[in-house]
Amino acid sequence: MYNPQLATFISVAENGSFTKAADALYITPTAVMKQINTLEERLGVTLFARTNHGLQLTEAGESFLQDARYIVDYSDKAVKKAQEIDNKDKLQSIRVGTSIMTPAKFLLDVWSDIQKFNQRLKIELIPFDNTPINSVEILKNLGKHIDIVAGLYDESFLEERGCKAAHLCDKRLSFAIPVTHSLYSKSEIVIDDLKGKSVFLIRKNWNEYIDELREDLIASGVEVKDFDMFNLGAFNRAAQENTPIITVDGWEDVHPLLKIVPANWRYRIPFGILYSPTPSKQVKEFINILKDINIGRRGGI
Repeated sequence: MYNPQLATFISVAENGSFTKAADALYITPTAVMKQINTLEERLGVTLFARTNHGLQLTEAGESFLQDARYIVDYSDKAVKKAQEIDNKDKLQSIRVGTSIMTPAKFLLDVWSDIQKFNQRLKIELIPFDNTPINSVEILKNLGKHIDIVAGLYDESFLEERGCKAAHLCDKRLSFAIPVTHSLYSKSEIVIDDLKGKSVFLIRKNWNEYIDELREDLIASGVEVKDFDMFNLGAFNRAAQENTPIITVDGWEDVHPLLKIVPANWRYRIPFGILYSPTPSKQVKEFINILKDINIGRRGGI
């Protein structure tokens, strides 16, 4: 910000008197005179010639007036520009990628808590097709068109995709059972129920937690059929081939001919918000709030 004495000087020069400048500035003439005297003392320059006929700018005063106007105008523009950038930054929405397999339902669970921390944060949902190519490209380019995506992960997954994760919870691995399958009526499934039967499981090396389950299933006499990624095609295949597919809680509505049935086992997989290693100001604040919420919940707050 510029010295306010500059604005007073400009007003005196434009109005031609201390009294008129005081009226324009809503201060007393004495205050105006004091500011001008102080400014002249600080500069070591006489800006006004005081005569019986009023004030008149000196040659130095004329020169200083032009520069003072420039300084005030430039300073006002600099402040306005900074404010516009700041307001734009505050109002910018966080773009949440969403698809059938990456719903934004997690927002319902945390949004009221997020608003308690910061009511300025806005959300914009960006739909995308959950294809193998899209999945990789979106995660490797978070922050360009999509800021965050909710998803399953492990450390290798994050490293390979070049993104980071804010952990929300550990999702329980469950079964999606076709309506015509013999296990459809069960309320809970144990590994022994699957002995001699087939199940669909996402491909090996996709996630270390699922790979651990794979080994136990095979050791228990279960035939494991691979699929490449969690998408509608995998669920369609499970329904068409009348084969259970191992999935996670939260995908109950993905396919109408499959029912989610919990499993009596310990297997879980990390679930969280995936975001860029160099997030925007809004995303960084959003992630920090999520972490604070989770710490609070774990601490019983």
